[in-house]
Amino acid sequence: MARIGILTCSNATQDLGCSSASCLADFRKRRGAFADYSKDEPLDLVGIINCPGCPTLTGADKLLQRIRALTEFRVDAIHFTYCMKALCPFKEKYKSALEEAFPNIKIVIGTHVEHVTTEEYRERVKKLFCQPRKTMVDMILGKD
Repeated sequence: MARIGILTCSNATQDLGCSSASCLADFRKRRGAFADYSKDEPLDLVGIINCPGCPTLTGADKLLQRIRALTEFRVDAIHFTYCMKALCPFKEKYKSALEEAFPNIKIVIGTHVEHVTTEEYRERVKKLFCQPRKTMVDMILGKD
């Protein structure tokens, strides 16, 4: 049995409300990056955890602390979600840090099937982040 953990992008989950539904659907259907597992091998989702956010000087250290929540439950592989793959400028640094700290755990970049190009996905996400939105300052100053 392959015991799998999933690492999601905190910007996508916390700021944009991604529920990882596509990742989980393809996990269940063995599509995308999950198609690489043998059909005879059962897959067990151990857990899902957010990255610690875009790093400062301690980004990889914060990630290692978070990932411990998965590694303590004997995961065989940690999958970076598609949003991490497409959006995260630190994914290779994070991948290297995890491989060094946890040499017996396979680190996989990707989860679900990619429905649009990475460039189009990045543009769509950028538009979501750049939408004008009202804040408490607008309400206090009466700017409706």
